[in-house]
Amino acid sequence: MENTHLDPAAQSGTACPQEQEQTTVVTTSVSESLPTSRQEIIERLRSIVEAPIEEVKDEVETLKQNYYKTKRAEVEAAYKIHIENGLPEAEFVPEHDDLEETLKELLATFRERKAVYLQEQEKLREENLARKNALLDELKSIIENTDEIGKQYQRVQQIQQEFKAITDIPAQAVSDVWKAYQTYVEQFYDLLKINKELRDYDFKKNLEQKEALCKSAEELADVEDVVAAFKQLQALHNEWREIGPVAKELRDEVWNRFKDASTVINKRHQAFFETRKETETQNETAKLALCEEIEQTIADLADVSSYNVWDEKTKAILAMQERWKAIGFASRKSNTALFERFRQSCDAFFAAKAEYFKNTKESMNLNLEKKRALCEKAEAMKDSTDWKATGDAFVALQKEWKQIGPVAKKYSDVVWKRFNEACDYFFEQKKKAQSSNREIENANLQAKRDVVARIVAIDESVDDETARNTVREAVAQWNAIGHVPFREKDKLYKEYQAALDAVYGRLNKNRNRNRMANYNNSLQQLAEGSSDRLYREREKLLRSYEMKKNEIQTYENNKGFLSLSSSRAESLVQELDRKIKKLHEDMELILEKISLIDEKLQ
Repeated sequence: MENTHLDPAAQSGTACPQEQEQTTVVTTSVSESLPTSRQEIIERLRSIVEAPIEEVKDEVETLKQNYYKTKRAEVEAAYKIHIENGLPEAEFVPEHDDLEETLKELLATFRERKAVYLQEQEKLREENLARKNALLDELKSIIENTDEIGKQYQRVQQIQQEFKAITDIPAQAVSDVWKAYQTYVEQFYDLLKINKELRDYDFKKNLEQKEALCKSAEELADVEDVVAAFKQLQALHNEWREIGPVAKELRDEVWNRFKDASTVINKRHQAFFETRKETETQNETAKLALCEEIEQTIADLADVSSYNVWDEKTKAILAMQERWKAIGFASRKSNTALFERFRQSCDAFFAAKAEYFKNTKESMNLNLEKKRALCEKAEAMKDSTDWKATGDAFVALQKEWKQIGPVAKKYSDVVWKRFNEACDYFFEQKKKAQSSNREIENANLQAKRDVVARIVAIDESVDDETARNTVREAVAQWNAIGHVPFREKDKLYKEYQAALDAVYGRLNKNRNRNRMANYNNSLQQLAEGSSDRLYREREKLLRSYEMKKNEIQTYENNKGFLSLSSSRAESLVQELDRKIKKLHEDMELILEKISLIDEKLQ
């Protein structure tokens, strides 16, 4: 039961002498991060004057001292300049300090709040003192009732715990209260005649608990999170103070072991904050660079005019945000300002993007209304039997449809299907009404098949010039032939195009070989002059390459607006595919020319 012998300092909320050394927490000085100019000091003081007293009282005092220290330095500097200018010392008058009145007002406000706070604290101490005295009176009454002393052991244990839990009382009463408590407790245990075995048992139990705390403190040296280890150490110290004494001959040994383990953690904690300060400086530099990078991206937004570029910019911004998150905190004085600067740039980007998509959406909505209006016109005309006039009107509507810009993807297929169905319905009815033309169409079908056969017959044995003339004549003949049966039209046209593609492919390869030979000769002449001419030729080819690349992108985009639900749309897609293929061949030829130039430049 030795845990009843406590140091008086423990009852007033302070550590006992041997533990005061260990519980000293290594912290960074407040002044290291305080503002230095008088204006900054006023602003900082204004921002904390209403904060909790216990949290800012030291900083307020430091700010006050720094203010007058700064003011004295400014007056001394002004006085030095006054003297250096050759002016009489007696004429020197310090400049009136307008900010000092504000300082005094803020300090007065803080002092008023502090006075109220101190009164509240003093009231709390008096209340705690009354509670302790009540416990002492109860303990005294227990001691005086010697007949029942054996039955009060558990209650005395509770009184001890309650007495320990009350920590803050008036300083002048600490000693007397502690002496009375110690006297009553000792009298109680004397009355109980606790034997030495029980006392030794308590010492042993306390020793085991404190050795366990020593081991826990030593193991904290291996904890990677230094701050977490430091906080755990404080918890261990709180537990240590709650444990009673050990045998006198072991007290210094076990305490020194615990103190040494604590010193290791405290030194790591101090080194951690010094390292963190260096890291924060590096983070500040990295975040500043990111702010400048995103601001440059915002400045370049005026040139953004397509969905793809907006997507690329968006990915770049999101990547910057991920890089920002990975950097970590900068110094306290700059971290918030940098984040606000970065966040405002992000907000500006996404606001600009939203405005762009809003305008684009409005344009698409307008296009949708125009196309719906064309659908209504087509549907109103589809039952007409005035084949010539109505057919011309449908062709005009189709041309007008092509001139209208794109609509949202979720509507494009629906509105196109509606329009196309009306067109197809009219032309199908027209076809049925003109069924008498079937014999002519069948004759045209055979004629066009003959044209295809004529083109297919052009093999490698035919020279290029003859082949080209034959193809031109065949194409002219094909175009002069009228309509064929509708069900055969697409199949025949595919055969016709396939035959042309085969011949043109062979002719283009021959022509490209001839062109490359001629081009190589031209480059040889250019190379004999200044190399600048070769560089200019190369730049011209690169521009041509990019133009064709953009054309391919345009065709690909146009394909996205076409629906394959009608044969006409399918034909248009096939035509676009042929154009794209031709552009790819041209780009390959350009790359070959660039390779020839690069060889000349080596």
